Amino acid sequence: MSRSIDYGNLMHRAMRGLIQTVLKDVADHGLPGAHHFFITFDTTYPGVEIADWLRARYPEEMTVVIQHWFENLEVTDEGFSVTLNFGNAPEPLIIPFDSVRTFVDPSVEFGLRFETHADDEDDDDEIDDEDDVEESPARPHEAEIVSLDKFRK
Repeated sequence: MSRSIDYGNLMHRAMRGLIQTVLKDVADHGLPGAHHFFITFDTTYPGVEIADWLRARYPEEMTVVIQHWFENLEVTDEGFSVTLNFGNAPEPLIIPFDSVRTFVDPSVEFGLRFETHADDEDDDDEIDDEDDVEESPARPHEAEIVSLDKFRK
């Protein structure tokens, strides 16, 4: 039986760990300088907890901004919770790391995009074994650094 290195899974865990480390630092010390985050997540992912009215408005995915006003940021190994302000209505959110699709800090032109299995089906129906990131860039739960230009106005 041949053993291989699962680079896709290793990259996935490393990028989720990076987000966890960054958010933990912000929870402990606040946002430094001009840093702020745009975080897009899958609202249908198990463990995502958002208000019913937000789920109705964002039935598939939602992007939140952690910048000027946020409270109660708590980070665990599985995800994070935060209270954000939606039109003067504070709402608590629980977001598992595995539900995150993009994480962007425009202040330093840094961004991550996590592919999902649904994206795979559209891109390449023939991928059915564990390949490394370069051979199959859209494997489930893999991450890649993306250009921030697609997020600019």
